[in-house]
Amino acid sequence: MNASANDHPALGHPHHFDSRLAALRLAGTGLIAFGVFLSGFVISEPAPYELIMVVQISIWFLIGLTISRTVAPLLVLLLTFNLSGLTSMFVMKDMSAAPMYFAVSIFLALSSVFYAAVIENDHRRLNLIFKAWVTAAIITSLLGILGYFNAFPGAHVFTRYNRAMGAFQDPNVFGPYLVAPLLYLLYRMLTGRLIQAPLLILGILILALGIFLSFSRAAWGLLLFAGAALVIVMLLKERTPAFRLKILAIAVGAAVFLALTLAIALQFEQVYDLFMNRAKLVQEYDGARLGRFERHKIGFLMAMERPLGLGPMVFGKMFGEDEHNIWLKTLTTYGWLGAVTYQIMIWSTLWFGFRYMLRERPWQPYLMIAWVMILGHAIIGNVIDTDHWRHFYLLLGIVWGCAALEHRFRRTGSSLRPAST
Repeated sequence: MNASANDHPALGHPHHFDSRLAALRLAGTGLIAFGVFLSGFVISEPAPYELIMVVQISIWFLIGLTISRTVAPLLVLLLTFNLSGLTSMFVMKDMSAAPMYFAVSIFLALSSVFYAAVIENDHRRLNLIFKAWVTAAIITSLLGILGYFNAFPGAHVFTRYNRAMGAFQDPNVFGPYLVAPLLYLLYRMLTGRLIQAPLLILGILILALGIFLSFSRAAWGLLLFAGAALVIVMLLKERTPAFRLKILAIAVGAAVFLALTLAIALQFEQVYDLFMNRAKLVQEYDGARLGRFERHKIGFLMAMERPLGLGPMVFGKMFGEDEHNIWLKTLTTYGWLGAVTYQIMIWSTLWFGFRYMLRERPWQPYLMIAWVMILGHAIIGNVIDTDHWRHFYLLLGIVWGCAALEHRFRRTGSSLRPAST
């Protein structure tokens, strides 16, 4: 008679194995939330976020996390994008900084695929991801606000050029990072119970003030666009007149309240002067000779003659300023193939996200927010470089993860149980 696992002490009891696996999954889910939380604190590179993500990506795939057929195209697109970039090193005279640049690019690509895979594995992780993001955003926003007003000795380290930047290296990344958490709180306020409103409003105010004090025109534009787009999508989603009226009323009320808060903030002379300077649609360094827009034109013409691109950071060395345009950045850093691949990835992400986001699913709110944010980033990408923004790759993973959930839902019917790892 053959001994079973129940009879053989070396093999252990199946129940004990299941318990250990469940404990590993729970610890892994906690690590995901911790990793997202650390994305709000990138003062130097490599940041703690990178170290934690490298560890957990390795652990998750070692314990059996798989990449589905739906997520696999994202992996292929991102690898093609980065392999195309690596070929640009062949045309560089000084490639000393290139390996580290592409190492970060490849890591961020893998992080996006990882988020998509763990979300497909269990849609309930989306709630944890957004709560961790909100927590990190509020803390880093408070640091930026306190730094801007120099509220304690040494607080200036959380500012740059008299602009709030929180625990980031650049106000232009800090501001956009706060928008998705603000949209999440706005969604909760529009759909939740009235008793929760005061805390949600407080969180929205902290994030909105952080965005405002970043004095990033891209962040301001992203907030206005994404907030309006989310309300429009929700009005399309909700069919009952009463609920639509509620959404409209609360959205208008929130806009008025934020406008009043802005008016109060502008009473400070320091805030008013910088706001009036930054609020100009075209700054002197945008429209001046060899300014941002002229560099864009020169850069695109130059890229048309360089199939392999210029290599990372070469454009900035040539003109004294980086590309400040994601579409130009993909051409100069990743070459023609990389630029085409990036376009395919962005527009396919927006296409199937749009197809699925109005379907009643447990993950629908997160998909709506991520889709609106990806579209917003595609728009602001005309005036800013989003290539190494960690939260952008998280948003990309969320949309693809939700698309994979939709495909699994359609294959298995109403089953929403976590997939086995």
